Amino acid sequence: MTLSIAKKSSAEALPETPKNGAVAAIQMLESLGVDLVFGYPGGAIMPVYDALAKSSIQHILVRHEQAAALAADAYGRTTRRAGVCLATSGPGATNLVTGIANAYMDSVPLVAITGQVAQPFMGTDAFQEVDIFGITLPIVKHSEIVRDVQDIPRAFAEAFRIAESGRPGPVLIDLPKDIQQALFHEEPMPMHPRQNHKPLSAKDLQAAEQLIASARKPLFYLGGGVARAGAVALMRDIADQARIPAVATLQGIGALPTEHPDFLGMLGMHGSRAANMAVHESDLLIVIGARFDDRATGKLDEFAPNAGVVHIDGDAAEIHKLRRACATVCGDLAASLNAITVAPGDIDDWRDFAASLKQQHAPRYDAPGSGIYAPDFLRKLSTQAGDDFVAACDVGQHQMWVAQHCRFSRPEAHLSSGGLGAMGYGLPAAIGSKLADPNKTVFNISGDGSFMMNVQELATLRRYNIPVKMVVLDNSMLGLVRQWQGLFFDGNYSEVDLSDNPDFVDVAEAFGVEGFTVEHRDEVDSAIQRLLDAKGPILAHIRIDPEENVWPLVPPGKSNTEMMEQGHEH
Repeated sequence: MTLSIAKKSSAEALPETPKNGAVAAIQMLESLGVDLVFGYPGGAIMPVYDALAKSSIQHILVRHEQAAALAADAYGRTTRRAGVCLATSGPGATNLVTGIANAYMDSVPLVAITGQVAQPFMGTDAFQEVDIFGITLPIVKHSEIVRDVQDIPRAFAEAFRIAESGRPGPVLIDLPKDIQQALFHEEPMPMHPRQNHKPLSAKDLQAAEQLIASARKPLFYLGGGVARAGAVALMRDIADQARIPAVATLQGIGALPTEHPDFLGMLGMHGSRAANMAVHESDLLIVIGARFDDRATGKLDEFAPNAGVVHIDGDAAEIHKLRRACATVCGDLAASLNAITVAPGDIDDWRDFAASLKQQHAPRYDAPGSGIYAPDFLRKLSTQAGDDFVAACDVGQHQMWVAQHCRFSRPEAHLSSGGLGAMGYGLPAAIGSKLADPNKTVFNISGDGSFMMNVQELATLRRYNIPVKMVVLDNSMLGLVRQWQGLFFDGNYSEVDLSDNPDFVDVAEAFGVEGFTVEHRDEVDSAIQRLLDAKGPILAHIRIDPEENVWPLVPPGKSNTEMMEQGHEH
C-alpha cells in the first residue's frame, strides 16, 4: 500500500468553535507554520490525535517514537525551523529521549510534545506515567507541563521561539490529558518578541581584527554553529576574500564546500593529517561556531600549542570554557561575521604550506584486491550524485568515512549525530531530510550494526513511498568497536561479531522495499547508477572487508599530531 503525503487541503482546517485544549494546541501549531509532524499515538495523547486528524497538518506515522524525534531532528537541521514530534506518556515519552538528547548535543531546533496522564493522577504511579519533565531537564533548552488550558497558546509560542532563537535546541511540552480535554476559551494572546542578542562590542571586534591582521599563520576552525546561525553565505564570502586555510569539525562540514581550495578537511580523532598538522602549526585559530569538543582537540593541553584564539560564537557559555581565548566576539553569529573585518597580512607562505599539506596527505583510493573499498565507493557516490547529494549517517566507521571522503556542497547535506553519537540516527534522519526538501537526493549511509537499530522504519518508507536511498556497508562487525579492541584492548574482541546478520535484501523486500547486494569492485559503478535511477525507496547491501579500519586515528590521550595510519604510529 502506498499512501500519499500530499499536504492536506486548507478546507480540512479545524472548526473555530467549540474547542478543547487539544484543538487549541493543533491550531497553535498551524498558526506557527507547522505543516508536518512525526509521531506515534497512544492513550494520553489521543485527544491531540483526534484534533490532528481534522487539521491541515500532515502527520508521518513512524514505527518507533525514537524515529519520530530523530526525523524531526533532521527536519530541523535541514530547514532551520523546529521539527515537531508527538508521543504518548510513559514509554512513548521515554522513547523520545534519545532524539531529544541528540538535538540538544548538536544544537538543533526541535519541539517534542508528549501526552501525560490527567493531573489528578500525576505522582500516583498511574498507568504509563513517567516524569518526562524531570527526565529531560538536562537535555532541553526549556520544558513545561501545561497546567491550565488557557496557557496553551503562550506555551506553544514560547516553545518555538526558544527552540529556534539564539543557540537552537529542543523544547518539551508535556500536556496532561485533562488539559487536552478541557474547554478552551479564545482570548487575545500577548505577543512576546523574539529575544535579541546584545549589541556587538566594537572593542571586541577591534581586538579580534588586530589579532587576525598580525597573525602569520591564521586558520579558520569552523563548527556547526555556522550553519545553525544561517551564516554559511557570510562565512563563504569571508573565506573567499581572506584566503585563510580552514578546517572543520564533524558538524562544521559543508560550511565551506569540501572541494574549496583552502579547505583542509575535518580535524580531530579521525580528521585529515593535513587539518591536524595545520592546527598544530597555526599561530592563530579563528574559531567560529565551534566548542573545542574532545573528539576535535585530542589532548587538550597539547592542542594548537603555538596558537592564540579568536573565538566567535553565539553562546557565551562556550567562551573560555575549554580554551582561553585572546579575543572574543559573542553575539548573533551572522551579525558577528557581517560586522568583523577579516584582513590578514602577508600569509602567502602559510597558504603555500597549507596547500602542500593538503596535496601531500591527500587520500589514496587504489586499495589492492577486488573487494569494495568503502572510502572509494562513498567518494564516487557523492560525486556522481552531485550538489543534490545528502548523506544521513549512522554512527561508526561508515560515519567517519563519509566525513573524510564524501563531497559536500552545503552543511545540511551532511546529517550526522555528532555530540551524542546515536546509532540508529541515519534512517529516521533520511526520512526527515527528504520530507523537508523533496528535491534533494537523500541517502541513508549506515553500517550493519546501526541499521538494525531502527530497521522498522523501512515500513515508514514503504507506507509513504519516500524515495530514500539506503547504503548498508556490511562488515558483519561492530567495526569501530572492533578496531579499538584490536588496537587498544590487545585484540580482545568482545561482543562485536555480527556474522549472524539477516540478509538485508530479504529484510528490505519483506517490507516491500527494493534491494540488491554488491560484493565486487567492478559492480560499483552500476550499483551507484541503480541507486540514482530508483524512483522509490531502495537498499544497496554493500559487503566490505571486516578487517578494514578507519585511518587516520588519534589514540586516546594523545595529541592530534600523534596520528596512527595503517596500524603504525607516526
